[in-house]
Amino acid sequence: MFSKHKALDRRSVIKGAATSAAALLATPHIAGAQAKVIKIGMPTILSGRVAQLGTSSRNAVMMEVEKINAQGGLAGRTIEVVVRDSKGQPQEAARVSRELINTDGCEILIDAEASSGSFAVQEVVKDLGVLCIHTCSETSSLTADPKIRVPNAFRVCRQGIHDSIAGGEYAAKISLAKGLKTWATCSPDYAYGRDSTQLFVEYLKLFNPAVEVTTETWPKLFQPDYTEVITKLLQAKPQALYSCLWGGDLTSWIDQASIYAMFGQMEVFAINMADYTALTVVKNLPKGIHSGNRYIKTFPKTERNAKYGDAYRAKYNEYPTNWSWENAAAMQFLAAASKKANSADGKQIAEALRGLKIESEFGQDGTMTMRAEDQTVIGYAIGWGTTIAQEPYVPEITAGNWAKILELETAWKKKSGYL
Repeated sequence: MFSKHKALDRRSVIKGAATSAAALLATPHIAGAQAKVIKIGMPTILSGRVAQLGTSSRNAVMMEVEKINAQGGLAGRTIEVVVRDSKGQPQEAARVSRELINTDGCEILIDAEASSGSFAVQEVVKDLGVLCIHTCSETSSLTADPKIRVPNAFRVCRQGIHDSIAGGEYAAKISLAKGLKTWATCSPDYAYGRDSTQLFVEYLKLFNPAVEVTTETWPKLFQPDYTEVITKLLQAKPQALYSCLWGGDLTSWIDQASIYAMFGQMEVFAINMADYTALTVVKNLPKGIHSGNRYIKTFPKTERNAKYGDAYRAKYNEYPTNWSWENAAAMQFLAAASKKANSADGKQIAEALRGLKIESEFGQDGTMTMRAEDQTVIGYAIGWGTTIAQEPYVPEITAGNWAKILELETAWKKKSGYL
């Protein structure tokens, strides 16, 4: 028999369902935001001589996205990454960035461009107001200069001033011990190369005033033939040489210079050597090249970092690169900030990012911090060592002193008019 109580229960259910539906209709953005995929755009270099920058950046992002999506995405929204090739051209980096936002509907950008492209991307995100994390540009002024800095753009990667202070101190100790007074430089002729070389020499001289740079060489970015540059360096006969060539440029330069036995004639400090993209590509890796760490699975010497290196290699059949850890760390920061804000909204994530400290295998002490005042990461693993021809390639790395780095960076900012 159909009872009165059952009728009342049925009416209550119908009424409750109608109320819930009305509530959802009244706030469609909430229901939509929970279900909607969030697109992250990624302009990078996927063709040409430094395509490894783009492929290893993309691989690292996708590896982290798999983990984040498995845990529910960003505030319940599944991440979809849209990657575009800039071909290493700044104007193309700007064009594809606008296309990613305006045409593809990307709400966040992971800018995996070299410095030449990142400044172009910075102008785009300044104009459109989209949250952007720069992951490969190491030119210090990108975040240090308040005239360039914008509130919606962050940097999760190493930068020149930090490397230069750590490298200058390390090189000064070696030069004092070995009496290396005359120096030459060989760096790429664009913003990063000029910026990093000038800063390295500045801090080398700060820690050892007796050194003198007698020769400078500035090969073009992606230059195919270094014969003229190598000849000039050999004729100058410096006791020591500094270079911040990187990627395919670095490996080509080393292979060509090895023909002339250049590395046996001077002490070489190649800041970007200790990265698997260089260590495993050079045909005959010279022993005893001094290098700053880029990515080495043995530094920091922790189980978590070693596991990351092995997991990446198992997935992609190659070791991670410096660009890999930077892009992986960017996704770690993004996920942590989204969780803190309980939102996938770019403005709310940006607020949460400022001053955020996260645990990470890439941190020198197991943590890294997004410094609030200039929106750049600090505390990442930084150090120097010398190469050998086989794994682990750089067996011993002397860790940089972050307290000293931050102290001298502050003085540099004041001198540069950035504070």
